[in-house]
Amino acid sequence: MNSNERLTTAPSRSATDPAEPSYWRLFVPKLAIILRRGYSFADFRADTLAGLTVAIVALPLAMALAIASGTTPDKGLVTAIVAGFLISALGGSRFQIGGPTGAFIVVVFGVIQAHGFDGLLLATIMAGVMLVAAGLLRLGDLLKYIPGPVVTGFTAGIAVIILASQLKNLAGLTLEREPADFVAKVQALWQVRETVNWAAVTVAAGTIAVILIGRRFAPRAPGFLVAVVLAALVSYAFALPVDTIASRFGTLPSSLPPIAFPAISLQRLHDLMPSALLIAFLAGIEALLSAVVADGMAGTRHRSNAELVGQGIANIVSPLFGGLCATGAIARTATNIRAGARSPVAGIMHAVFLLAFMLWAAPLAGYVPLAALAGVLVIVAWNMAEPHRLRHLMRAPRDDRLALLLTFGLTVLLDLTVAIAVGVLLATLLFMHRMANIVEVQSHAALVEGDADDFARPADGLDEQRADLPPGVEVYAIRGPFFFGAAGRLGAVLDRIARPPRVFILRMRQVPFADASGAAALTEFIARCRRSGTEVILSGLQPQPAEVLRRLGLLGAAKHVRHTKNYDEALSVARSLIASVPAGGK
Repeated sequence: MNSNERLTTAPSRSATDPAEPSYWRLFVPKLAIILRRGYSFADFRADTLAGLTVAIVALPLAMALAIASGTTPDKGLVTAIVAGFLISALGGSRFQIGGPTGAFIVVVFGVIQAHGFDGLLLATIMAGVMLVAAGLLRLGDLLKYIPGPVVTGFTAGIAVIILASQLKNLAGLTLEREPADFVAKVQALWQVRETVNWAAVTVAAGTIAVILIGRRFAPRAPGFLVAVVLAALVSYAFALPVDTIASRFGTLPSSLPPIAFPAISLQRLHDLMPSALLIAFLAGIEALLSAVVADGMAGTRHRSNAELVGQGIANIVSPLFGGLCATGAIARTATNIRAGARSPVAGIMHAVFLLAFMLWAAPLAGYVPLAALAGVLVIVAWNMAEPHRLRHLMRAPRDDRLALLLTFGLTVLLDLTVAIAVGVLLATLLFMHRMANIVEVQSHAALVEGDADDFARPADGLDEQRADLPPGVEVYAIRGPFFFGAAGRLGAVLDRIARPPRVFILRMRQVPFADASGAAALTEFIARCRRSGTEVILSGLQPQPAEVLRRLGLLGAAKHVRHTKNYDEALSVARSLIASVPAGGK
């Protein structure tokens, strides 16, 4: 290879480059970094106040989410305490608040129905192991590429399911066995509509009204807690005939339960694998989304893989105390930042305050009406649905709308796992289709002095320019990423040429990326050319395609293919080949 044919590559970083930290330093918790840099009493005071504020918000939510998930309210508190502490202490985000979230309601309910609560605990531990492995394998960045329409359709579908799951408590309906499927649930609730309890409807409506009014006139007030406390006081003062936490679940325990391990067997691991995968996926996606939101609000930068490791450890330990699966909670994290948090200590203090409530004030939770918690979850579902984002995406291109609507429909009507799998697969296929459509294999390329004008579209008069080519030379240009979705287009080029040329110049200046399928298509194309006696010259290879072709053995040997730095050099080589080989010769 002469000096003109050398390909420029990015300089490699040395192992000691400070911009490229050692592997294990990537997983140092954000808390350790903050404390190492210096942590003052003023910081602790600010974090303590922020932690108390978040705990006040999280208290009713933790209980409401647990009840909606088909378990008891104390399980939600345990999750917020144990997982919330570990996510803040071991994660890679400065302000992340962890605990149970609305995204898990449908999953947890389904796993409990199919495998029992012990099965949920084991599935959550499995998911935690998967999250730790994903973090150690540095897969955190990949989760950011889940298409937005799929995530929005999925969360909007979950919001609808949450709303449906609360209709019974919202209206105080009497229904002994509530179906899990959306359609069957709505039908069963409709059949018992005569059992509506108007006291429960009034309590739920009042709870929602207090939350909305508080957001309008006192946005800094803990609206959820204020609404729930008022509902409990009114229900107790007027002896309203509504179900409460105590009447449905008994008195909440006043301490953390002892550590216990779920039963483990190969068969159970096999049966729970789909649920564990879904829990891990949801936990990873929501945690990283929450961390990104926090970064945008506070101007910080989280570390995705360290966050996944922290989330994984939290989901391994939480079930050992009888807790549920957990992840980063966007609303609570935003509250933490607005309350003046300065470090992960705020999240730790939020868990400490929740533990203090469980130790000293748990019996008071027994007076909370279930209709009030249902009203809280209506607001949670509305926030999850993100109507503004739905309206925005419904003006997006057709492919994005299709992915959103399909994911939404499958989530509500069929199954969460199927919805995610089909939604991601459809979005990927549609993306590949769009990318394949922008790849062009063009003839009639303009004869320009250098490759600078390769980015311009051919103009009028190209036929005359092509007339200046030496006899027996053909020129084509590929434009766009040359991957498996577009590889088939190259094979049709020779079929369109009536007589094989003696030299074929393939201009690749505008190919920024090539994969193995694209390289294989190029290899087959070159092989077909050589069988017909055509020499191939690749012009203007960029570093990434050149590296792929080199690894696959296509470059580096003159007998396979010639390649040049630019089109002028390729044209010069073509003229030399034409001059050195008589017409009709090999």
